[in-house]
Amino acid sequence: MTELGDGAGAGPLRDVVRGALDALSAGERKVGRTLLANYPIAGLETVAELAKRAGVSPPTVVRFVARLGFSGYPDFQRRLMREVHERLGSPLEQYGREDIQWGDGDLARAARVFSAGIEGTIGALPRSEFDRAVALLSQPRLRVSLLGGRFSRMLAQYLGAHLMLLRPGVTVIDDTELARLASVSDARRGDVLVAFDYRRYDPAVVRVAQQAAERGAEVVLFTDRWLSPAADVATTVLPAEVGAPSPFDSLVPALALVEAVIAAVTDRMGEAGRRRLEAIESMRAGTADPAS
Repeated sequence: MTELGDGAGAGPLRDVVRGALDALSAGERKVGRTLLANYPIAGLETVAELAKRAGVSPPTVVRFVARLGFSGYPDFQRRLMREVHERLGSPLEQYGREDIQWGDGDLARAARVFSAGIEGTIGALPRSEFDRAVALLSQPRLRVSLLGGRFSRMLAQYLGAHLMLLRPGVTVIDDTELARLASVSDARRGDVLVAFDYRRYDPAVVRVAQQAAERGAEVVLFTDRWLSPAADVATTVLPAEVGAPSPFDSLVPALALVEAVIAAVTDRMGEAGRRRLEAIESMRAGTADPAS
């Protein structure tokens, strides 16, 4: 049996699993997809429980972790537990870390951190996930709604503003309970919900994603490498690194990913997008206040 990587040093476990999917057997892929859809909880279960959840035999689970390069299921779980511990860290717990203390020359270090985050995000992103997100957002017949949390809402607004210039049927859901409830009530099969949710995950965003999925909407999720619980119902997941030279997670890599999506959607919309932008700019010029 050929191993696909060194489980002890191949980067984030989620990335290891995603990168291995195409080379796994059908049964092993079921385990991998189940793990990703229920990450990290499924991986903390026993072999028998994970096998039952994935609809495979326990030996298939054992073969799956071996193919990833682990010596056994306990080794796999130890690795996962380390990531869970990192995932649960709050900004307050990050204070005092020597590697995020600000000092002379740290502007250059910040540049390195942000650059590495962008490269890591784009480099680890499955092209199929990116292409699927672009395809969904480029179809004018599909209604698109966007939603974010306390900080990630700015990304939803930014992407939404660009999509509105290129195509009709785009709404950024207001940050109120009534707006969220109304958006779910209006959701129907074929709609697209774009959700932004990063660690310290927002229960309201997760709930809207779950309810929209129940009504048949496609959920495109922008999240971190540990995956928001909304990943359980998302059909497309676009994770980003969040490392920063401070106790607070960075949205710089996520913004770079959003910019890449905007560029790809613009290219895919082609002449139709250009005509819409031209019409909007024409109306804007015609109604502009000369004194402004």
